[in-house]
Amino acid sequence: MKKPFDLDAAYQPASFSFKDTAKVQDILARYPKGKERSAIMPLLDLAQRQVADEGATQKPPYGGWIPRAAMDEIAAIVGQPPVKIYEVATFYSMYNLAPVGKYLVQLCTTTPCWLCGSDDIVKAAQDHLKIHMGETTKDGLFTLMEVECLGACVNAPMVQVNDDYYEDLTPALMVDIFKALAEGRDVPVGSQKGRKGSMASTGPTTLGAQAEKAGI
Repeated sequence: MKKPFDLDAAYQPASFSFKDTAKVQDILARYPKGKERSAIMPLLDLAQRQVADEGATQKPPYGGWIPRAAMDEIAAIVGQPPVKIYEVATFYSMYNLAPVGKYLVQLCTTTPCWLCGSDDIVKAAQDHLKIHMGETTKDGLFTLMEVECLGACVNAPMVQVNDDYYEDLTPALMVDIFKALAEGRDVPVGSQKGRKGSMASTGPTTLGAQAEKAGI
């Protein structure tokens, strides 16, 4: 679920401009003349990633989100009223409209993950970080967010951290991931138990010859 946001809050910057103007033009060029409004979603994503890049170097750090000023800038670029940009940004959960931590941890609690122990993953996350869903740690590193299905049900329970999926989790593995990220260490993405893709936990059940050839 999205964090509560306020388009007039004190954390909203007074202005925003895209640094990578060439990327903006590349996005606009994907669409026919007169259809610039089709670029709203990729421009929102570009703005969110720019804020994330800027936030990663700050103390305390922060993650990617989309200020109102950025939405207003996009409105001017695509020739639409600002409310049209607000409508898109508020509809899709992938856009953050309030500040988040450097690592946005989205915990899936939908049925497949729940059946595989997502409640324990949530508890481990909250206990270790000492925050609840929708909150951010005081050091600015982590925000916890509960989300619906992320589409990795075979490898449940799982979480998404920024752009990366971490699957086949246990409470201990979840804590290990938090510690590694906090220390700046790389964490292998995907299954944390060595599963290849989404194959059965017991190994490949089809395409055996191809799996053997690939060394799986």
